[in-house]
Amino acid sequence: MGIFEPFRAIGYITAGGVPFSVQRLGTETFVTVSVGKAFHVYNCAKLNLVLSGPQLPKKIRALASYKDYTFAAFGSAIAVFKRTDQVVTWSRHEEKVSMLYLFGEYILSADIKGNIFIWAFRGAEPNSEPVGSISLGDNFTPTCIMHPDTYLNKVIIGSEEGPLQLWNISTKEKIYEFKGWSSSVCCCVSSPALDVVAVGCSDGTVYVHNIRYDEKLMSFNHQIRGAVTALSFRTDGQPLLASGGSSGVISIWNLEKRRLHSVIRDAHDGSIISLHFFANEPILMSSAADNSIKMWIFDSNDGDARLLRFRSGHSAPPRCIRFYGNGKCILSAGQDRAFRLFSVIQDQQSRELSQRHVSKRAKRLRVKEEEIKLKPVITFDCADIRARDWCNVVTCHTDTPQAYVWRLQNFVIGEHILTPSSVTKTPIKACVISACGNFTILGTEGGWIEKFNLQSGISRGSYIDTLLPTQCAHDGEVVGLACDATNGSLISAGYHGDVKVWDFRSCKLKSRLDVGKSVTKISYHRANGLLATVADDMVLLLFDTVAMKMVRRFEGHTDRVTDLCFSEDGKWLISSSMDGSLRIWDISLAKQIDAMHVDVSITSLSMSPNMDVLATTHVDQNGVYLWVNQALFSASTNVDNCASGKHVRNVRLPTVSSTEISEEEQVHNSGDSNQSTIKPFVITNHQIPNLITLSLLPRSQWQSLTNLDIIKVRNKPIEPPKKPEKAPFFLPSVPSLSGEILFEPPASSKETDSSTTENTNHKKMADLSSHFSRLLQSCGETKNYSAFTDYLKDLSPSSLDMELRMLQIIDDDELKNLEQRPELQSISLLLDYFIQELSCRNNFEFVQAVLKLFLKIHGETIRRHSVLQGQVKKLLDIQSFVWQKIDKIFQSARCMVTFLSNSQF
Repeated sequence: MGIFEPFRAIGYITAGGVPFSVQRLGTETFVTVSVGKAFHVYNCAKLNLVLSGPQLPKKIRALASYKDYTFAAFGSAIAVFKRTDQVVTWSRHEEKVSMLYLFGEYILSADIKGNIFIWAFRGAEPNSEPVGSISLGDNFTPTCIMHPDTYLNKVIIGSEEGPLQLWNISTKEKIYEFKGWSSSVCCCVSSPALDVVAVGCSDGTVYVHNIRYDEKLMSFNHQIRGAVTALSFRTDGQPLLASGGSSGVISIWNLEKRRLHSVIRDAHDGSIISLHFFANEPILMSSAADNSIKMWIFDSNDGDARLLRFRSGHSAPPRCIRFYGNGKCILSAGQDRAFRLFSVIQDQQSRELSQRHVSKRAKRLRVKEEEIKLKPVITFDCADIRARDWCNVVTCHTDTPQAYVWRLQNFVIGEHILTPSSVTKTPIKACVISACGNFTILGTEGGWIEKFNLQSGISRGSYIDTLLPTQCAHDGEVVGLACDATNGSLISAGYHGDVKVWDFRSCKLKSRLDVGKSVTKISYHRANGLLATVADDMVLLLFDTVAMKMVRRFEGHTDRVTDLCFSEDGKWLISSSMDGSLRIWDISLAKQIDAMHVDVSITSLSMSPNMDVLATTHVDQNGVYLWVNQALFSASTNVDNCASGKHVRNVRLPTVSSTEISEEEQVHNSGDSNQSTIKPFVITNHQIPNLITLSLLPRSQWQSLTNLDIIKVRNKPIEPPKKPEKAPFFLPSVPSLSGEILFEPPASSKETDSSTTENTNHKKMADLSSHFSRLLQSCGETKNYSAFTDYLKDLSPSSLDMELRMLQIIDDDELKNLEQRPELQSISLLLDYFIQELSCRNNFEFVQAVLKLFLKIHGETIRRHSVLQGQVKKLLDIQSFVWQKIDKIFQSARCMVTFLSNSQF
């Protein structure tokens, strides 16, 4: 295990080009989307994330949903989830599954070779075996499946070759074949009108067809917008049909007038994947390959649609990221010309910073929004010290001689555009904001450096080296700028290897240093005054900017270094390279302490101010990946416990979901291909070493378990209940706690009621005990006690005490075969449960309370039976080992608190 371990990936809304699945539960509508190897479920009311599925071994190829169940096809298998728990895996396909279709209480799955399996889905659990199969033949590659309304047990299947077929899935017979239109069928949907369907083809034509008479009713053509990839009919009475193309444009067609109704230009930046009109609502949902979901509402007088709500991420890989503020947010600039703010805590708070009325300007000028947006950001700097007063972010853009300011308080671009006053207008390549937040300094490709006031946008001076004939700061491109913590000095680095230190206020040159190599990137730590530089030879050099001499040299990268940064305390230098490696250098030890290699090269990185999370971006990846700092949570301060630094360890990228299903937990065809096995869902445990996980239960619940005797004594009545003073002499009465008069029933009815109550109580206790034992036994067989722990958490302290006391062995001297007693077997299973939970260090305080109560009740039984001695010794060893680790952490904290409390300042 190394210093940084994968945590999770953020910024993914949709991925993989998989159509979404929409379903309505009660009064709410939910949409299930694919995010690579996992799935997300959003509530359409606000498009907030409600469920995140586990990580599958392969990318999801198709999705379907039914109530609490989600069906995800990956590879040649289909995983069935109940919410986020996997209940079964269907694995009868031999080829990759390309489609899933929900048909009543059946799921139809089709693979790329034309084999369709029918899976029954009745009752509470899905069946593990298909109820039938259909073979479409070698010359028929299915591309879409659709059920025409009122056509009982029948579906229409479109093909890549062009024809469509009508099948009866009950009799497994082909009823009819439609010839098609000599073009591949991409999508097919049913209309509100009977016998009418819409078919979208790859040549850009939409056909409205009557399947009863096999007649074409009308056709629409938008070849200039690419192939028709999605279709949807409006169902609230308006005769409209929405079609999406590969160009990202959504076209709305009027079926009565048989012409184009409206066009949603630049609806998406990629090919449209899915379209869906909500039932009886003028709302259209769309998703595309640009990592976004959008909802459009048709409420204007002219019938045009407007954007209602949306969730989106980068549609192109981000190229520069930085943590902002206290580390809860990340600023990200992507190649899609978007400047975004991602929340590490809550994804719903992530958003794109506004560039002021881009959509309106693009619509007015009749151009794409991409042409209106600023060019991609190549570098930026931010400071939160004056965020409430004025703009606090400065960005430099590709081949742009101006810099732009942004105000994160309002998530909008600022009003000032900073243009250097140099004679030759060259693109800006570097920028930095001063420690006070009042100034920003810009460096250009021509070597010009100029200071601006962020509040007014006015130039406050230029930095000029009088020894240069060009009258600039550097004789070449400015590759980096840095400002110290007191606004006393400005450090600049030129491409030709000249590092210069300037007086911040007077703009005069103080000192200079020649690196001797071409510098490509720099990083500066304000607290210790160290400057890290990267040259073309992939060597990292550290300079003391006060003494102006080199203090450290780090070698190890074998390809171009893409980014580097210091840790907040200045002890580590982290660098990334195109060779796929990320290396951590300890500055005080002057050596590499950890190195890891990922499959996709890192393009940018940033470490949080709290040093708990490292964020990275990668080549051809649209998300931001987070890594947790394990050394921060380790009791030992010796980083050698995390990694020796002598070798590079291979690490997988963080996943979208925090839970993961490994290959071994999936169901594969082994031996008999007709058999399918139900495997339990197992979550990989990402427990931090030397730490424990608490149960998050109220303190009173687990503390009451250890003090039940005291609670019973405290709640014991002080005196017996008093008999009513004046009871009617002619009616027998019984005393009550409330003091009310309760008449004594006849003797026969009293005996009947008491016996009935006693039988009922015994029956309830027997049911609880049997469920307790069955659940414990089933969890013990799978070695997964999460369900049993949840059951114990739901019990009250008195109920849990009763469950444990039901396992007491009474009159064991009269029984010869003590090992066969069911109570003794349950006690043995409980010991296994405690061993497993303590080993995993989960629900630590709750397990400790239950263990104390268990030993208090069954301690004598365990002492008298030798068959339990081995388990008890193992339990003692694990308990001692875990507690020693925790006590060591407590001892460090106690020593520190004692030292500080006795110190005098």
